[in-house]
Amino acid sequence: MHRISFNLNGETTETEVEDYSTLMEMLREKFSLLSLKEGCGIGECGACTVLLNEKPVYACLTLAVKADGCDIKTAEYLSKGSEIHPLQKSFIKAGAVQCGYCTPGMLMSAYALLKNEEKPTDEMIREGISGNLCRCTGYIQIVEAVRDAAKI
Repeated sequence: MHRISFNLNGETTETEVEDYSTLMEMLREKFSLLSLKEGCGIGECGACTVLLNEKPVYACLTLAVKADGCDIKTAEYLSKGSEIHPLQKSFIKAGAVQCGYCTPGMLMSAYALLKNEEKPTDEMIREGISGNLCRCTGYIQIVEAVRDAAKI
């Protein structure tokens, strides 16, 4: 077991993890953060995307011990109480949320892009979300939502 400490969605915390525990297992099981979804378990779908030190990573492939001393953000970070983030509002407005399985990971990739790029082009948006698969929307609504959120 390893004792690790890190910043999780703006709060300093610590826990014990096994050598082989993934970041996804730790966040879901120890912190009840259920926005992370296990779609494929091999880093192909992006449903488990979180930000580790402001960079999107697949939580299913990242060992929990790698979080020691880091800043982690999940989709739960975007909402403050009943108030949702402007990016989430844009996703709703554009119809970019359909079945919702990919949405948390997609939001985190889009959030990271918008933190680094104030006025992204459609090509930059497509590149920014390229690690996240969506089977429902065809991506047009998602690109539109991110473009819209960049205007806010």
